[in-house]
Amino acid sequence: MPTYPMMQVDAFTDQPLGGNPCAVLFDTDGMDDATMLAIAREMNLSETAFVQNSAPPGADFAARYFTPAEEIPVAGHPTLATAFALVASGRFRLSGTHSRLALALKAGLTPVDIYASAGRITNIVMRQQKPQFLRSYTASDVLPAFNLLPEDALPGVPLQTVSTGTPQLMIPLRSLDALRRARVDAPAYTALRQRGDFFSPHLFCLQGVTPAGQTFARHFGLPPDTPEDPFTGSATGGMAAYLWRYRLIQQPTFTAEQGHWMQRPGSGFAEVLGAPDDIQAVRVGGSAVGVLVGKITL
Repeated sequence: MPTYPMMQVDAFTDQPLGGNPCAVLFDTDGMDDATMLAIAREMNLSETAFVQNSAPPGADFAARYFTPAEEIPVAGHPTLATAFALVASGRFRLSGTHSRLALALKAGLTPVDIYASAGRITNIVMRQQKPQFLRSYTASDVLPAFNLLPEDALPGVPLQTVSTGTPQLMIPLRSLDALRRARVDAPAYTALRQRGDFFSPHLFCLQGVTPAGQTFARHFGLPPDTPEDPFTGSATGGMAAYLWRYRLIQQPTFTAEQGHWMQRPGSGFAEVLGAPDDIQAVRVGGSAVGVLVGKITL
């Protein structure tokens, strides 16, 4: 029976049982797609990462990310979790205080900077792709799918799909109160997604829930995917690009918060590279901690 070593890592947190958990399986070269999807359903997390030792030129490892429903081309918290797990398992060796890991993902080659002190990881930062600003929506088209009113939307800016590898619908709201009231209307949301151009929705406001945060967000899904994501790194990148493009932030760096109302507080660093009208890339990062080591036997 084939056996695969694995770790479970909490990303975008420095505290075990916080942030967003991800299962990372090693040595999955040759594993077929159906098995990966079945394991992702078994893990029942937002995403499960499958690390492959065979990688294209320029990459240290390849990785594939699956939700319980499907494969996605890139994601933030699995990238941080994979980088942490590769170091923790001894498969990738740190070189001083700053190491560069190159991961081959479905969306393309993804550089990951790993910062360390005294041999311990302090921060992991991924570089996401040049953002694409896609279709725009009206508040009246979108907000009823989340049991919100059009006036709950932040005025003066569009609701818009942004992709830094995975297309996500950016939904800026007026206040934390509006964000707290958001609830998915499953039939309305399903219809919206079927006629839309996005993978998932990212609702956020320009206020943190702690003094450290400049934004707070919620990210929803429908079964078999998890109903709500504790921290969404790829969408944080898209949100950062959106905020900078529409000049909703004064500086291209900020701290994003997510997951606190789920009792899984998460925090991430976001940096936009380039002018608002000429964004080249986005960097998103944070801490990670390992919480489980084991193996899967099939």
